[in-house]
Amino acid sequence: MKKMHIHINVDDLDASIKYYTALFGAEPTRRESDYAKWLLDDPAANVAISNHRRKAGVDHVGISLNSREELDVVANRLQGAEAPLTPQEDATCCYAKSNKYWSHDPQGAVWELFHTFGDSDTYGESGENPEHAASSNNACCSPAS
Repeated sequence: MKKMHIHINVDDLDASIKYYTALFGAEPTRRESDYAKWLLDDPAANVAISNHRRKAGVDHVGISLNSREELDVVANRLQGAEAPLTPQEDATCCYAKSNKYWSHDPQGAVWELFHTFGDSDTYGESGENPEHAASSNNACCSPAS
């Protein structure tokens, strides 16, 4: 099932987990000291929150796809529309291994299109160093430039 994805930066992870658990009526699917994720069927959504010292609020939106083929279909549609598109292969991000594309709409909203194929024990390449994450082109959950 394709799922809409939203990643929200939060200042208070525990308060946010309490809020989203009440909102969704479910405990997080994955919870770490710096991250939580809900994989929901109703609504079909992949909602993640993290506290990596980034500006609080919506970081990006996206679509979680079931296969590499589905990922490439969406990417090909965007390429056909001459939309900006940056591939990111074998990324470790948000405690998962994924292939992904980053794009942004004409207003600058950042979109992440991804297919997850495994779990990771770490947040991402830059997750342990938030200052690096803010400036790195390869930061977890940030479009590469």
